[in-house]
Amino acid sequence: MQSNEKILPTRRTYNKLVANEMMEDFALRFTAKRVRVWSLNRIANTALGIVSFLVLEAIGGAITLNFGFVNSAWAILAVIAVIFLTGLPICYYAAKYGVDIDLLSRGSGFGYIGSTIASLIYASFTFIFFALEAAIMSMALQILFGIPLALAYVVSALVVLPLVTHGIAYISRFQVWTQPIWLVLQLVPLFYVFSHPDSQIQGWIEYTGQSGEQGERFNILLFGAASAVLLALVAQIGEQVDFLRFLPEKPKTSRWKWWAALIAGGP
Repeated sequence: MQSNEKILPTRRTYNKLVANEMMEDFALRFTAKRVRVWSLNRIANTALGIVSFLVLEAIGGAITLNFGFVNSAWAILAVIAVIFLTGLPICYYAAKYGVDIDLLSRGSGFGYIGSTIASLIYASFTFIFFALEAAIMSMALQILFGIPLALAYVVSALVVLPLVTHGIAYISRFQVWTQPIWLVLQLVPLFYVFSHPDSQIQGWIEYTGQSGEQGERFNILLFGAASAVLLALVAQIGEQVDFLRFLPEKPKTSRWKWWAALIAGGP
């Protein structure tokens, strides 16, 4: 009798959370058609915003510094092709049937073990990149506001909790509100760099990095090394699928809009 009294408050709290549809939001597995109520633009915009992480700039800068501009540029183009060709069918079937990467792997014939491995790769990738993003944001907070780095880590980790607990409903709204700010912050530094009197575009294109003379022209080994770094981003398709599952069904008319939303937010 005493144990039941202790567990009842916990059950009440759990039942309230389960009954709150805003927090359920079909965060995992199958996405029912009745909840795929957001517009094509809303879902595409949310999925597109997910790939705006600062690690991309860090990776691009790192491979350029190491392997030179020429090999890095060719590696980027090659990996773009690989990601698009592999990501398009994944995104298509995920959006069509409303399934996540786990169910998609299982439905493709890889079985329970295969889907578990796919989920493990996706989860590991996500944890690593979220940690890198938090590190970048924490260092920015430290530089801008003088916050101790340890406290900045805590702030960067906790600030996302209200968003993720309410799923795509809040994430998509947050994306819409903050996208103008993001565009300004993204474009102003580029405008400053390329319009600055000391800007040397030609010097950047001819930059050989730490590879020296080998980086002056295309080198298959340097190209392969740069591609190996970039290919880690292939796993990002799992996160895109998590949002594209909420795309409404393909309309009978103006299908190009559905395809445009799928491609913009996916591959």
